[in-house]
Amino acid sequence: MDIQPTHLARPAPELEVAAWLNVAGPLSIAGLRGRIVLLHAFQMLCPGCVSHGIPQAASVHARFSARGVVTIGLHTVFEHHAVMGPEALAAFVGEYRLGMPVAVDRPSTEGPVPQTMTRYGFRGTPSLALIDHLGRLRSTAFGRVDDLTLGAALGQLVLERDQAAGGEAAGCTPFGCALPEQLP
Repeated sequence: MDIQPTHLARPAPELEVAAWLNVAGPLSIAGLRGRIVLLHAFQMLCPGCVSHGIPQAASVHARFSARGVVTIGLHTVFEHHAVMGPEALAAFVGEYRLGMPVAVDRPSTEGPVPQTMTRYGFRGTPSLALIDHLGRLRSTAFGRVDDLTLGAALGQLVLERDQAAGGEAAGCTPFGCALPEQLP
């Protein structure tokens, strides 16, 4: 499945979270400005989440956190509510040794689809959203995303942030990095 670009000027919706795991306090999209966010929506009983989505999100957390990428697992339950409560999720997070922050999507009062899942327009699980350093929703995907495709999309967002900040990637484009003029 490819990552689908969204409207570049659209601010990312704020998270509606009932509880957090693996973090000292609540996180917010506004509070994460300046960083890139990978929001990974999953359910414990989703085969695609367990076989691919969760390991991929954990890998991004391990490999990209030093580059200013925050990976947030979003447990978004829209079926089998009775067996996927907070205690089961805490055991699941411990068993799978998930070190990333995990948010519990706030249930809806109007139907089975939780609030953050609705705000982001996710069609099921696994789903992901990429949010740039300015807090804009840049792309979303539903289903299995190839690791190289996701890595390239994250790399592009890191490059854009670094260029905007005049950091070490200044002078780089998606096609390569030029030598500074002052070098012999």
